[in-house]
Amino acid sequence: MYKNKKIAVIVPTFNEEEQILKVISSMHPCVDSIVIINDKSTDKTITAIESKMSDNPKIILLHHDVNQGVGGAIATGYKWARDHKYDAAAVLAGDGQMDPNDLPTLLDPIVNDEVDYTKANRLIYAGSKQLIPSKRFWGNAVLSLLTKIASGYWHISDSQTGYTVINLRALQLIDLDSMYKRYGQPNDLLVRLNIYNFRVRDIPLKPVYNVGEKSKLKVRKVVFPISILLVKLFFWRIREKYIIRDFHPLVLFYAYGFFSLFVGIFMMFRFLILWIQQGVAPEMTLIITLFCLGSGMQSIFFAMWFDQETNKTLR
Repeated sequence: MYKNKKIAVIVPTFNEEEQILKVISSMHPCVDSIVIINDKSTDKTITAIESKMSDNPKIILLHHDVNQGVGGAIATGYKWARDHKYDAAAVLAGDGQMDPNDLPTLLDPIVNDEVDYTKANRLIYAGSKQLIPSKRFWGNAVLSLLTKIASGYWHISDSQTGYTVINLRALQLIDLDSMYKRYGQPNDLLVRLNIYNFRVRDIPLKPVYNVGEKSKLKVRKVVFPISILLVKLFFWRIREKYIIRDFHPLVLFYAYGFFSLFVGIFMMFRFLILWIQQGVAPEMTLIITLFCLGSGMQSIFFAMWFDQETNKTLR
């Protein structure tokens, strides 16, 4: 236990026969249960885990019959922790890229009831740009910016980190079955937390690389799909939080802003086509274009400001 709170650590695992034993042996002593989810591994991961289970009663091994992705594995672990009434559930990767010694730093705000969800932030750690591979750093930075807009947590960054801790109350309210099952899971969860007005805090932690991990993440293959996911999550959050649960005027600003931008872009193309075909274009077309683009962007910025003000206490 940690400060009289029951702690579970969720370890999503897929083909980690070389790393999983290091994760188990280095686990922080405050952890009550190590919940390892075997996401249909095809190597000797299960054999490696089972070799330690007789010596370590904390290990709980759960299996997926079909590979569900890292998000699906985390959801399975979360449901186990929720059903067994653990006060907090942390997530540590099965590849050893998360230092268990950092766990108390993430746990303290949770067990002290300061926030409901903590997450590591590697981007703001001193010297992180030199420690994180360049493609990952900039890919993460772009997705973090989009996640701020989609989730409403404007104070967070490093949206793709998986080193997190969540409390029991959040686990009981969030619909874990509908949570995104692949690499966009952290982004999806942040949006769901915001809808319920849960408090979220970034904790600066040192990035861990080159510890024997074999990354299965291809940045170029996930940035676009996650960006599309964030667009969908943004509109879903606006509907759920600011229309269905409680109306907020920012909905009108967003609606006008997007409509005005659409009209402005349409008129801009019309202006260019007329200019190319005839060599001239009506001045009114240009005026309408500039007005719609300018007022549309201004309206969207006002909506973002309203959103930021509404959520500024959730930290």
